Amino acid sequence: MAVSFQLDGPASLEEISAAWLAVIARHGTLRTVFDWQPSSGSAAREANHSSPAAAASAAGASGRSGGPESDLLLREVGISAGAWEQLAAPEQERHPIGFGGPELSPQLPASREHLSATEVKAALRAHFDSVCDPFGTPSHRLCVIDDGESAAVRETAGSPQIIIGSDHSHVDAWSLLVLVRDFTGVLENLRAGRPPAHGLPVPESFAAHTSAMENKPVPPESIRLRWEEILKAGGGVMPTFPLPLGDISLPVSEKVEVRDVLDSAELDRLEAHAKQAGVRLIAVAVSVMTRLFKELGGQPLRTVFPVHSRDEPRWFDSVGWFITNAVLENDDDDLLASYQAVKEAIRLGSHPMSPIMRPYGGMPSKPGMFAMSWLDHRRLPINVDDALNAQHVSAVVQTDGVMIWFVVNETGLHLRCRYPDTDEARATMHTWLDAVVEGLRAPSIVEG
Repeated sequence: MAVSFQLDGPASLEEISAAWLAVIARHGTLRTVFDWQPSSGSAAREANHSSPAAAASAAGASGRSGGPESDLLLREVGISAGAWEQLAAPEQERHPIGFGGPELSPQLPASREHLSATEVKAALRAHFDSVCDPFGTPSHRLCVIDDGESAAVRETAGSPQIIIGSDHSHVDAWSLLVLVRDFTGVLENLRAGRPPAHGLPVPESFAAHTSAMENKPVPPESIRLRWEEILKAGGGVMPTFPLPLGDISLPVSEKVEVRDVLDSAELDRLEAHAKQAGVRLIAVAVSVMTRLFKELGGQPLRTVFPVHSRDEPRWFDSVGWFITNAVLENDDDDLLASYQAVKEAIRLGSHPMSPIMRPYGGMPSKPGMFAMSWLDHRRLPINVDDALNAQHVSAVVQTDGVMIWFVVNETGLHLRCRYPDTDEARATMHTWLDAVVEGLRAPSIVEG
């Protein structure tokens, strides 16, 4: 996963490098790498390393709860300044960028310097796919897009675009906002001659958070029994999407659909509708999906529901994977009932999963797993300046499940859905997403 943002003025590669190294020094997660315990067999190592997505999932679970139970080892490495590399389209040769002469300006190759937008995307994708590996040392990189006029490679007016990519085992979406905030703050401090971290909060380490999670009390019996009920209702596994997806016995190429559901004015009306019913906006989305699954599949809504574990302000400015999983289960599309289902899911996600899932050998799943994420940027205690035009960028993957993200910001309500690219799934998901959008727009339209 990556974040892209546009600087608000010129910046040289030397300034960008210095700022990024200072950000790395602030966050221990950016200086840690995963490896296998010496006792791990080479066959297991090769098998897992060939599947970055699976390894990332295991790495995140280990960092959260595993420790001695896992073959994974998390260790700290030293990171120092390296050399810039000029990326090329995947079929072209890459060129190192050297620094020479009194002005220390990058020496670009004499060959073609500029790529088309399509080639830039392909070059970034190939690079991040290569280096943002769960076992990368490190598993993150910062890239700069030079439009030919920015000061990223020449001292003239312009605003370079920055893309920071990382393997998901080390960061979550919230972390990307922290990285943008810290990078721009550090860059401003360095230019003003101040210490890099001047005015920035001191972040707690993700290691401290992991220890705090490990030291939490054992989940109460009521929570354990509720998880047992949830898994039993799902046939012993986490929730799956209840509508036809075609042959997903093996992961296939992903299909991604993005919908702009409501603009800011329509969002205000929908929030007023929710407030009048005594609930938050998320309850409306849960109500709509509950009704649709009842009508189309004759089943309740059952979805994996990621819950962030930044349960104390001291974690708000840290970088790491502060995510645990819950299940949101609901069979009543009444708004109050839907809101109660959300609150129950958050309660389930407030307890460490390791002792709950240990009897199952980890989180049990099968092809078709369904997950729903809700992120309201307006409610986050950290955000970035709109002028930076920050954009979340995700890798292109193979998938056998359905994931839907609801994103709320000042511009309105948006959704993004990733699902297997099969004929049956395309037909199912296109119809289902249309119905979700229509259901979310209905209260806004009526009251508008």
